[in-house]
Amino acid sequence: MASVSWAEPVKIWISSQQDKIYYDNMVRLYQQVVDADFKAEVEAFGFREMPDKLAIAFKTQTNTPDIVQLDEVFFGMYLQGETPFVDLTDRVKAAGLDKSMMLQRLELFTVGDQVLGLPQSLSAVVIYYRRDLFQQFSLSPSEFKTWDDFMAIGEELAAENQPFLALDPSYFGILLRQRGGHLFSETGEVLPDFELAVETLEFMGELAQKRIGLMPDRATIFDPVFFGGDVANNEILAIMGADWYGLDMIQQFSSELEGEWGIMPLPVWTDEQGNPDSVRTSTFAGQGLVIYKGSDLIDESWEFMKFVMTNSEANAQRFLQGNSFPAYKPAFEDIRLLQPQPFFGYDSLGQILVDLAPEIPRVMMNSKRPMAVFMIREGMLSSVMYGEGDARSALRRFKDQLESGGGPPPGAN
Repeated sequence: MASVSWAEPVKIWISSQQDKIYYDNMVRLYQQVVDADFKAEVEAFGFREMPDKLAIAFKTQTNTPDIVQLDEVFFGMYLQGETPFVDLTDRVKAAGLDKSMMLQRLELFTVGDQVLGLPQSLSAVVIYYRRDLFQQFSLSPSEFKTWDDFMAIGEELAAENQPFLALDPSYFGILLRQRGGHLFSETGEVLPDFELAVETLEFMGELAQKRIGLMPDRATIFDPVFFGGDVANNEILAIMGADWYGLDMIQQFSSELEGEWGIMPLPVWTDEQGNPDSVRTSTFAGQGLVIYKGSDLIDESWEFMKFVMTNSEANAQRFLQGNSFPAYKPAFEDIRLLQPQPFFGYDSLGQILVDLAPEIPRVMMNSKRPMAVFMIREGMLSSVMYGEGDARSALRRFKDQLESGGGPPPGAN
């Protein structure tokens, strides 16, 4: 590509300091490989702060960004009315990204026939387990082929006053997707697989009531306090989380346990005859890049985005720097992403994710998805896990509130 000097730098808004470090590195790499005169300013905001910053910038038309990193949940906030993001469909097809990106992830940032963003992560869900505690209780990952196996062994552990799995409200959507269910249908129906949703929430309630699962003190696995308490005190043996959770949060907040963590696929669900009836993974969250429609540097922004998504070094560094595993399929063959990792007892997170990638379920994007995720996160369904309500009634209220409009979560205005 010919070198071109632009008067203004491409403004890139990122939603974490960790990702800012990565994108600062990617700007330098782009300057080395593509254009020495490329200029960019990378700013980092808090994950939940980003929607407020965007709302102010869009409303005032002051200091607007060119490229924005958005979580797929927050992306849904911008699907009511005319979207503020550039339609990338033709560019994506011309670059072959409609074939080389994981379709299940590309769909997250697709509305109708318009591709509005590019996914950064596979976000495949696995179980991270404590090797030392598995050894203490004479357990092996091979014993957990089905959720029935998980429940039976969990009951044995509970009898010894040892909870097995840390619980989190996000598990509802994760487990529902693993079973082939959805929060929304393609036509926008809320909980189209209602009976399956009831069974799934009842299962989570059973985990909690039988003490197989443990609700953290602050009711979430995404709070650093969880690692300093439940994890450090050996109160749980396993956590369910996406690739980025293991690369970032577990390694950041339990660094003293390097080598004591292992990785295994999710147990499968079974039908009435006991035959496998689900995939071995699910998906949760994950960020993507979009371009603001009012940008004066749309072409320059796209060229940089395309580079970050397709360059082998960019994909490798996203994984090696502890961000996430890429959704770009050619990167799956990069040996650097498949190496055994000392932190996980020399399990290869990359190889496990590549093996599970074809099984990743779809996520139906919907403008009400942010509200649904917010309601789940804020505990609307958690009463079932505390034994204070029944799953069917809780999900009926959840469904009714979403269908009546509910109201946007904080940051959506």
